[in-house]
Amino acid sequence: MPESTRTRMTAEERGAQVLAAAVAAFAETGYTATRTDEIARRAGVSQPYVIRLFGSKQRLFLAAFGQVCDRIEAIFTEAAADAGDREPMSAMSDAYDQFLADRDLLQLLLHGFAAGGDPEIGPVARERYGRIYRLVRELTGASVADARRFLSSGMLLTVMTALRVTGPGAIAADWAEEILTDLYEHGS
Repeated sequence: MPESTRTRMTAEERGAQVLAAAVAAFAETGYTATRTDEIARRAGVSQPYVIRLFGSKQRLFLAAFGQVCDRIEAIFTEAAADAGDREPMSAMSDAYDQFLADRDLLQLLLHGFAAGGDPEIGPVARERYGRIYRLVRELTGASVADARRFLSSGMLLTVMTALRVTGPGAIAADWAEEILTDLYEHGS
């Protein structure tokens, strides 16, 4: 019998594969409409295995949402550290385009906020957004007003990218062009 050249995935690798499938599935259909059997199918594992790894659909959603927020925090931290002579907030703003370019992360972030009324998801979503706010202030020394303007502009760009009026594959909209022109000419 020929020896197989396939190597088995470690539990950590399999968990990462399930989490990646969850990010894609939740981004596409949101928390309520996504089924764990769909995530399992995308990951190439059984539905009971998904539950064994994460305990519940809700815990899997929270893990996926946490991964999205971790990515934003990493982008901001790296941009501020690499800012050099630039203003850290400006570098962070430019770096946020990396996040906006990943449609699954963008959509999942918005689904996480939309699930803010869920008694388990809401507190986590609020805590993670607060963490991002505090990180912005810590990395930049920004005032409350400046951090608010920065986050407001970021959320505006997030929504406009989700609407596909800016970013990859943008659909032309005159109102969006006006907003973007003003935003980039006058800053946040």
